[in-house]
Amino acid sequence: MLTPGLIIFAVLAVFVVIVLVKTAVVVPQRMEYIVERLGKYSKTLGAGFHILVPFLDRVSYKRSLKEVVIDVQSQTCITADNISIAVDGVLYMQVIDSKKSAYGIDNYQIAAAQLAQTSLRSVIGKIELDKTFEERDALNQQIVAAIDAAATNWGIKVLRYEIKDLTPPHTVMQAMEAQMKAVREKRAAIATSEGDRDSRVNRAKGLKDEAIAMSEGEMTKQINEAKGKAEEIKLVAQATAEGVKLIAEALNAEGGDMAANLRVAEQYVKEFGKLAQESNTMLIPTNMGDMAGMVATAMSIVGKTKPVSTGS
Repeated sequence: MLTPGLIIFAVLAVFVVIVLVKTAVVVPQRMEYIVERLGKYSKTLGAGFHILVPFLDRVSYKRSLKEVVIDVQSQTCITADNISIAVDGVLYMQVIDSKKSAYGIDNYQIAAAQLAQTSLRSVIGKIELDKTFEERDALNQQIVAAIDAAATNWGIKVLRYEIKDLTPPHTVMQAMEAQMKAVREKRAAIATSEGDRDSRVNRAKGLKDEAIAMSEGEMTKQINEAKGKAEEIKLVAQATAEGVKLIAEALNAEGGDMAANLRVAEQYVKEFGKLAQESNTMLIPTNMGDMAGMVATAMSIVGKTKPVSTGS
């Protein structure tokens, strides 16, 4: 049977346990707790084991020092050229001062998200639609700078902002696609024309080189033919001169006159016979029977060409 003293001891033990549970605080890594004493800020607890003053101290706020991600909901923004586009993004930030994040603003995450939306509308309103797609990095940096300037009093640091999607109206998308198609077709036409121009230039250069090569070849051919003809004329002239020289020597040799008479008579008869074969009509000389007279006439001409010998 429990005595009154035992009951009191049990009650005191339970009371002590409850007090220890309420006053002993273990703060996890990368966390900070804000402690208030009688409703007023007292201290900031870092990671580890801590004992609070019973009934006076209490943990009012818990802050994570890790980097957090906040999804910024899609909103409609008006560009400088009066085009409505839907924009959403992601905000990355981190608590650097737990006290300021607790007492500087009621809910720093909602405040940062709302400020990101207003800053985004302001920045996009200063640029045209085409540049919103080209200058995402610049947009992100401007939004981070705008939020970070205001978030300094909240004890947070905005690390970066990333635009996820830029969605213009359907009609604008169709117009942009038509514009891009026209640009691609223009580039293709320019490339085709430049290729055709280069092809024509190359063909013209090839024909020019071919004509030059052919003219040079024809010139070389004519030069070679002229040299060949000149050499031929020279050789014929030399051969004729040699022949004439040999004939002259033969005429001056012993029995040369008789041989010349016989040769002239043979040639006369031979040529007259050819004349009779080639024509149906023929004029016959009146002195045809006087063969000796014809030969004598020819030999008199040859005799005139002989060199006259001078006596000693």
